[in-house]
Amino acid sequence: MISFDHVTKLYGETPALSDVSVNVQDGEFVFFIGPSGAGKTTFLKLLTREALPTKGDITLDDWKVNTLPTSQIHLLRRRVGVVFQDFKLLADRTVYENVALALEILGKDDREIARDVDKVLELVGLAGKKYLFPQQLSAGEMQRTSIARTIVGGPGVLLADEPTGNLDPETSWEILDILQEINDIGTTVIMATHNASIVNDLKKRTITLERGEIVSDEARGRYHIHKKARRLRGKP
Repeated sequence: MISFDHVTKLYGETPALSDVSVNVQDGEFVFFIGPSGAGKTTFLKLLTREALPTKGDITLDDWKVNTLPTSQIHLLRRRVGVVFQDFKLLADRTVYENVALALEILGKDDREIARDVDKVLELVGLAGKKYLFPQQLSAGEMQRTSIARTIVGGPGVLLADEPTGNLDPETSWEILDILQEINDIGTTVIMATHNASIVNDLKKRTITLERGEIVSDEARGRYHIHKKARRLRGKP
């Protein structure tokens, strides 16, 4: 389970998150929505220890993330994988090599790497493109490669930060189908998004952030601005 207990994150005197308390159970699929600057990316960064909270506690399973020794952060990041909007692929490596790199870092042997990479490329629909370079791929194929690289090591939690932000609607849905498949096999998925149609159609748990505060947490959410959010913006 993931738990944020009264977490505040300040950048200077500006709050990115303000007294946020929320739990995410193992195996959930959760959307984080809200306008730019609402705190979605900060939430994800705190969970991977890219940033530390100013106040409050963050736990993942038995780990207290904010007090985890520096020497153990790499273990946390094996447990929590991240998919980015801009793919972050290595241009001089093939699809296979980009995905294999994650296993090489874990010290897997060549046989294990070949088996696991082929398996995950099959899952994301890239089995026939493993020897292509990123510049030979479409945007959707690059995002599929990014997802494959993230999940090949078997993380229990997948964080997706606007993974469809650079994609057309049809390709966005293809990526969501993959994320749902990953969730179906037991991986917790937390996705920050501005894509209203995806949120409205899938009706997953949806947490709305506004100016660093949680203003809504709905079991079958929709993408909309809540009354509290409008008040925070000074609207009636």
